[in-house]
Amino acid sequence: MATINTNMAANIAANSMTRNERSMSQTMERLSTGIRINSAKDDAAGLAISSKMTSQINGLNQAVRNANDAIGMIQVEEGAMKEASNMLQRMRELAVQAVSDSNTAADRTALDKEFEQLASEIQRIGGNTQWNGTNLIDGTISSGGASAFQIGANASQTISHTFAQLKTSAIASAAVAPAEGATTTSSTDADIDTIAISGGTFKVGDTLSFTIDSIVFSADVTSVNGSDAVNGLRFHGSSTTISHNGTSATGSDVIYTATANSGGAVTATMSAEGTLTLTSATSGASKYITTGELGAFSDGVSITEGSMARGLTAGAMFADISTSSGAQNAIKTVDHVINKVDSARAGSGAVMSRLEYAADNLVNVSQNSSAARSRIMDADYAAETTELARTQIIQQAGTAMLAQANQSQQAVLALLR
Repeated sequence: MATINTNMAANIAANSMTRNERSMSQTMERLSTGIRINSAKDDAAGLAISSKMTSQINGLNQAVRNANDAIGMIQVEEGAMKEASNMLQRMRELAVQAVSDSNTAADRTALDKEFEQLASEIQRIGGNTQWNGTNLIDGTISSGGASAFQIGANASQTISHTFAQLKTSAIASAAVAPAEGATTTSSTDADIDTIAISGGTFKVGDTLSFTIDSIVFSADVTSVNGSDAVNGLRFHGSSTTISHNGTSATGSDVIYTATANSGGAVTATMSAEGTLTLTSATSGASKYITTGELGAFSDGVSITEGSMARGLTAGAMFADISTSSGAQNAIKTVDHVINKVDSARAGSGAVMSRLEYAADNLVNVSQNSSAARSRIMDADYAAETTELARTQIIQQAGTAMLAQANQSQQAVLALLR
């Protein structure tokens, strides 16, 4: 049937060209952007999947940067403790030298001056070591607990590290009150002194320092009760823990053989929670010990809260090597402090190693996730160029066919002649 109003051949050719043009435009868009899914209509499910993967990849890449920042931060901490360890080794060397009686009192005074200066420098390092403007090892960060580093693309994927407190600080509100025993009245009486520890919020690792016959003694807190009262102590250089559980005392430790007043061996016990008792040997009415509180660090810096202190090097801050007996105790204390600093350095090193492995793993996961996203999102240039060639040929052929379809209607004019 010959018709003019409806040219089906032309309509079919035009519709085919429209569909082909749509395919060609999509192909050209993919080739120009390099992306297979340029809008949700291209692949709705693929777009949703790739969006989630993009969030993961971006999070993983940021986590790698977080891990590297954390490594740098902890390296600053460990580097400062390394220098402190070097100075502690020198302090121990000075203490060993001061013990020997080949030194005069003037020699020991000179040795003690260097000892004090090294202690002051450890304090300065502890107070001034910073990362990005934040003090690292003065107790500022550690007072808030462990620091968490976000090492993952999602919430709660963290690695924690507790920064060491290298700087010694007195414990706020702490009260250390030595009480001399009553004057002995017979040869069978022993001198009994007590030291009451109260007021502060104490933690395991805090250091109590005091004097017996002007010789400095230091002990670490090994336990506290629910009310923060000290109920366990271990003296530096000793393996014995003395404690009190609120009902009874456990353990005793001979910490000194008194010579200044010939008080004999001095035994330390915890007669109650928060109470250290020092008992000398029975040596006669005139034989006693003199117990006192420290009110300053070895470098002369005063302490308003008494000699209950917090920090890795607290014991060394009170040590004194101006006498042979003092130097003997200083060796024990410095050895103890070196062990604490070394332990803190080992902890820092272990976390740095862990963070390096974590960063390497994050990079690997990010690479694999990017590859997976690429398989969903990226255009296959081989397939798309083939599709472009096909659609271009069809477009040219469709244009020719549309022209032919329009021309075929001219035959109707022959019927009108």
